[in-house]
Amino acid sequence: MKIGDLLSELLLSLPEDVFALISRFLSPTDVCNLSLCCKTLCDLVDSEKIWLVQCEVVKVLPLSEIVRWRTGISSYKSLCRFLVDVMNPLVGVWVHQNPELGNVVYVMPGFLSVIGCRIIPQEVGSLGIQEGRLMWSPVFEIVSGFDGSARFFLHGIDRESSFLYPGFVTSIDKCCNVLLLEVEPKKRQEIERTTEKVNRFPFSKLPFCDRRKLLYLVTGHVGLPVPELLSLRDDKATSLERRTMLLKRHKFGVNWSHMSLEDELCYDPIQVEINDELWTHLGYGRDFRRVDDEIQVQGTTQRKSLSKYFRSGIKNILRRSSSTGSSSSSKQQASSCSSEIRRFNLQTFLSSGDFVGLSVKASKIKLASYRAWPSMHETHFALYKLPIKTPPVEDNEEYAGLWGGTFGWPPGKCSEDKPGKALFLLMLTYEVSQDGSSERLLVGTKILEGTHYVMHPNGSAMFVVKIGSPTSSSEIFPFDNGEEEYGFECSYTGEGIAKGYGFRYPGYKPGSLFVTSKGLLMFVWKETKTVLTLQRLNLEELLKKGVCVSPLPPCLNFTYLTKSHTNVFASGQRTSS
Repeated sequence: MKIGDLLSELLLSLPEDVFALISRFLSPTDVCNLSLCCKTLCDLVDSEKIWLVQCEVVKVLPLSEIVRWRTGISSYKSLCRFLVDVMNPLVGVWVHQNPELGNVVYVMPGFLSVIGCRIIPQEVGSLGIQEGRLMWSPVFEIVSGFDGSARFFLHGIDRESSFLYPGFVTSIDKCCNVLLLEVEPKKRQEIERTTEKVNRFPFSKLPFCDRRKLLYLVTGHVGLPVPELLSLRDDKATSLERRTMLLKRHKFGVNWSHMSLEDELCYDPIQVEINDELWTHLGYGRDFRRVDDEIQVQGTTQRKSLSKYFRSGIKNILRRSSSTGSSSSSKQQASSCSSEIRRFNLQTFLSSGDFVGLSVKASKIKLASYRAWPSMHETHFALYKLPIKTPPVEDNEEYAGLWGGTFGWPPGKCSEDKPGKALFLLMLTYEVSQDGSSERLLVGTKILEGTHYVMHPNGSAMFVVKIGSPTSSSEIFPFDNGEEEYGFECSYTGEGIAKGYGFRYPGYKPGSLFVTSKGLLMFVWKETKTVLTLQRLNLEELLKKGVCVSPLPPCLNFTYLTKSHTNVFASGQRTSS
C-alpha cells in the first residue's frame, strides 16, 4: 500500500472528535484543501464539529457568540466563511484625516454582521471613561446571508430621518488597509450568468467631481427609511428579527415587508439604471454609451484603445491650432480635449453595466506613513486602518495599543465650572530612533480629541519617550500624593507636544511618562506640570453600553472630506454621562 493511501486510511479511521482536535492545528484554507483530496475526506471535513473548531481558530469571536450566531446561518462552514472573508480583515480601528478633531470608526462584531461605529469627539463626565456612556453613531454594516455571503449597508440621514443605503461588497483583501466607498456597474441578471469577463474602468480613476456625482446620485435613489439603531446590545430574538429585516430590505427594497426571502424579483431595487436621466444628472444631455464612429474599430464593434483615442484627439488639436494660431483658441481646444477624455473615461466606466449600485471595497495598497499615521488621499471616499495591537501584546511591546484619557490632576476629577474633560484617544506604537542611536521609542499618536476647537492635528505625536531607559520616578513626580495613591513602578524621559510654528508644525517640550501599578500611564510636562492620564480601552465593551447619536448624510457619514477644525459629528451633544 502506498504511503499516501495509508495516511488517508489513518485519517479516516480516527473518531470525529479526535479529528476535530487535530484540525485546531490547521487553518480554514488547509481544511478546504484537504477536502479536495478525495470524496471520503470531503465528507469528513464537512462535519459541523470540524467547522465549529475552525470558527474558533479564526479568533474573532468567543465560543458562546459562535454558537449564538449559528442559529441564523446554514452551517458552521458558512459562518467560518463570513468570519474569514469579512470579519477578520475588517475588525479594528479605521480613521480619516478630516475633521482634525478626529474621525475614528471602530469596526466590531454585531449579530451575524460587522458594524462600523464612529466615536464622537466628546467630553468625559464625572463617571469617567469606563463607567460613563460613550457617544457613537453608525457608519456602515456588512450583514451575513444564510450562506455566509455579505450584504453592505451604508448608514445616513435624509431630512432628519434615519436611512439605510444598500449596496454590494466588491472585494475584501485579507490584509486590507483602506476601505473605499464606490459605485459599481452591474449587468442584468441574465447577462451576469455568462462566463465573459468584463474589464471595467476603475472607479478610482474617474475625476473627483464625477465620483462624487455618482455616489450622491446612487444614494439619492436607493435609500430606505429605517428605525434608528439605538443599541449594540440586543437579545437573540431581536437580533434575528433585525437581521431578517435587513436581508429583506437588501433584496426587495421598500416592498420588503410582505415578501419572503425565498421570493424572486424581476428587477434589483438597490441599483440605478444607466439611461438618459442618469447622464443628465451627471451633466450630459444624453446617453453616450453609443460611441462615435471615430472611436470604433472599422468593421467591428470593439472600441479603439484609449491611446489611439488620445492620438486622434491630439491630431485634431494640432490641426486646428495650425489653422488659427491663437493662444486663447489653443486653451479652448485643450479644455475641449480634456472634457472629451473625461467623458470617454466615464463612458468606458458605465458601459460595463446596465445598472450602477453602491459598493464597498477593502484593499491592500502601499501607503506612506509617519509614526504609524498613514498618508491619505484627499479626494477619495475612504477610511484607513491603523496598525493598533490588541492585548495580549508581545512582552517587549507591553504598552502598544489603544489608550484613552484626559488632561488634569487629579485624573478623572471634574470641577463645578467645568463638568466635563475632553476625551483623548491615542495609539501607542514602538519605533526605533532615527538619530543614529538605535534607541527604542514609545510614541503616543493622537487619533481623537474631544475639545471644542482642535488643539493638535490628527496624527500628531502627543509624546515620544525613550522606552529603553527607565528612570527613578519618585524624585521627579510633581505632585505629593501621586506616589501613595497610584504606586508608580517606573518612568521614562522624553518630550511632549507644545505650541510650535503654527497648527501643522507643533513644537515639543521635555517631560516624563510614569507607569503606575494600577495600569495607568501618566505623561507630565516638566515645565508646566500638565498631566495627561491614559488607560487602556476596550472599545467594543464601551460601545455596547454607549449612546447612539444621529449620523450625517450618507457620503459625508462615510468620509468627511471637508477641512474642519470643529466637531461636525456631535449633533449638539458633547458630554457623555
